[in-house]
Amino acid sequence: MPRSTLAQAAKDVARRLEQLARVSDERGATTRTFLSPAMRRANALVGGWMRGAGLSVREDAAGNLIGRLPGPSRGSKTLLMGSHLDTVRDAGRFDGALGVLLPIAALGAARDRGLRLPFAVEVLGFSEEEGVRFSSAYLGSRAYAGRLRKSDLGLRDPDGVCVAQALSEHNGRSRPLPKPAHARGELLGYLEVHIEQGPVLESRGLAAGVVPAIAGQTRARVSFTGRAGHAGTTPMSLRRDALAGAAEFILEVEAFAGRRPPLVATVGRVSAHPGAANVIAGAAELTLDVRHPSDKARRAAFAGLRRAGRTIAGRRGLVFAATVTQDDGAVLCSRELTALLERSVRARQGRSLRIPSGAGHDAVVLASLAPVAMLFVRCRGGLSHHPDEFVSTGDIAVALEVVVDFLARLASEHPR
Repeated sequence: MPRSTLAQAAKDVARRLEQLARVSDERGATTRTFLSPAMRRANALVGGWMRGAGLSVREDAAGNLIGRLPGPSRGSKTLLMGSHLDTVRDAGRFDGALGVLLPIAALGAARDRGLRLPFAVEVLGFSEEEGVRFSSAYLGSRAYAGRLRKSDLGLRDPDGVCVAQALSEHNGRSRPLPKPAHARGELLGYLEVHIEQGPVLESRGLAAGVVPAIAGQTRARVSFTGRAGHAGTTPMSLRRDALAGAAEFILEVEAFAGRRPPLVATVGRVSAHPGAANVIAGAAELTLDVRHPSDKARRAAFAGLRRAGRTIAGRRGLVFAATVTQDDGAVLCSRELTALLERSVRARQGRSLRIPSGAGHDAVVLASLAPVAMLFVRCRGGLSHHPDEFVSTGDIAVALEVVVDFLARLASEHPR
């Protein structure tokens, strides 16, 4: 296919990304959370683009958007491609969304090229990956893979709404836990295109790279409970200040991870109760995110941080608790699909670079359902989870050409 045609398709993807970024639950910022009104509007918009590319479109019970291109026969296997349509708060326009819109364009480009695929394709726009609303990531892809647990349904958002209630309101009725959308034997694999969210590709002057593995991740809700009191009449030596204990713990998290690279650990949200300027905090709640390429090292680190929290609480007369809301092991990408993807990358830019992912992706969950492969796309300055997140139209065109080439190679190797 002429590169001029792919360049125009890349411009269309960039334009659609800008349009989608305006679909938000907040004015002046891009924010879409699990089953929110903006997510409904996003699904309607992207679903229209899927239909325009010749896909049949549906939404499952968890709000995942699914566009399907049928195979040549009823028994055809299926290739999955996609990413997530939810965002962090005040997000950029590429994280997640690029991995949904680019496959739509790739299928259109493959069709224009005359490429007949001997397998079906599903393009997936997952309803939740970031973990913003319920402090637990991958609710969308876990539902698609049949991995939602009863304990997940009890998770509550800051307004006190639980996952089960949100799903019931979305569907108009309560429904049983979703079963896997496919049996593993029905699938060829899952390909996720995602911005790198780091500076490696930019430092090497490359537009795209291949992910060999994804780091494991543990998330938890942490609390310190003390005793509220008057800020003017309670002596410092008699205080049981939960927020002060939380502050000490936050600094310990930073220092603990800093001593153990490549471990990373983050406290991303803190709340104090009762939250008045003249009242000592009687309780403090925070989130903890721990990641490492080694599952053993990650679990040991989380256990170490939990001990540190208990020690801090004991010294300050507080009660400490940590509840795990997410625990996902490290994932190795498929050797066969990764090798095929690398050949497509080398065909476009001369060489391919392998970049392990420290960020979590829907591919972590989909690996339980199918072999997975991931393509990273260069982002300016390695910046992500920020309104200034940026991928050039030229790099979108490179990724688009890589995916079309990957589809062609996979088609040539797949028996009809």
